[in-house]
Amino acid sequence: MVNQLRYILKTMRPKQWAKNLFVFAALVFDGQLLRLNPFLITAYAFALFCLVSSLVYIINDLADIESDRQHPIKKNRPLASGKLTRKTAIITAAILFILIFPGAFIFNLYLGLILSVYFIMMIAYSFWLKHVPLIDVMIIAAGFVLRVAAGLVIIVTKRFSPWLFVATTFLALFIGLGKRRAEIQLLATNAGSHRRVLDGYSLDLLDQLLTVVLSATLMTYCLYTFSAEDTQGTFAMMLTIPFVIYGLFRYLYLIRIKKIGGAPEEIVLTDHPMQAAVGLWALTVVIILYLL
Repeated sequence: MVNQLRYILKTMRPKQWAKNLFVFAALVFDGQLLRLNPFLITAYAFALFCLVSSLVYIINDLADIESDRQHPIKKNRPLASGKLTRKTAIITAAILFILIFPGAFIFNLYLGLILSVYFIMMIAYSFWLKHVPLIDVMIIAAGFVLRVAAGLVIIVTKRFSPWLFVATTFLALFIGLGKRRAEIQLLATNAGSHRRVLDGYSLDLLDQLLTVVLSATLMTYCLYTFSAEDTQGTFAMMLTIPFVIYGLFRYLYLIRIKKIGGAPEEIVLTDHPMQAAVGLWALTVVIILYLL
């Protein structure tokens, strides 16, 4: 029983929950991080997004057991390896479903709708859209935008810039395309047999798309900082641009030169230069928005 619980938790991908921190974007950039009530409300939305993303992972692993068994890394997942039974995974998914959606709709109608759209979209991705080139990475980007939107609808904001939605979209596209590039390199000539959508990509195409999206990410983030006034009426957020530039360049370096990036969350958790860039960016944002 203890082993099954451990494998359930592993299948829920807690390492991936870091992606749901985008729910806090509205809270942070509107200067409300230190206000208890908005923080608790946003934390609740964050928890629901963690649970619904875990629900999607469980369903996805149930659907992809056979293909995962052919993958050099995914074959070690609890369901693909047989360590977690199908029955246990199905029961866990049902419990999560019952907890998530009533809890969201009762708390906030718009939050419930966003979570429902996210869930339906990701299920469609798991069973169909992930096999469609370009659409697959656009769906991933849409998921990040929905996270930001969820954080926005549950609190009252005054200074949240719509440029952050655009920058989030391009950032997610950049990460998604980088992940596809890393997968093609990892699986080499047999990429299509493991993930069908990879047949629709080439390294040359992905490199061109990465160049376009990298430029768009930098441009839209810069436009956000140009329009973001801090409490003193200055535009000090422009000081965060160098950290964003380095972080994006570092990710591109890792996927092109070091040939890693198939699991972007692992980069954030293990690559010290990337951690330094993200940490300094976050520290600078906090100082500008809350201490100046």
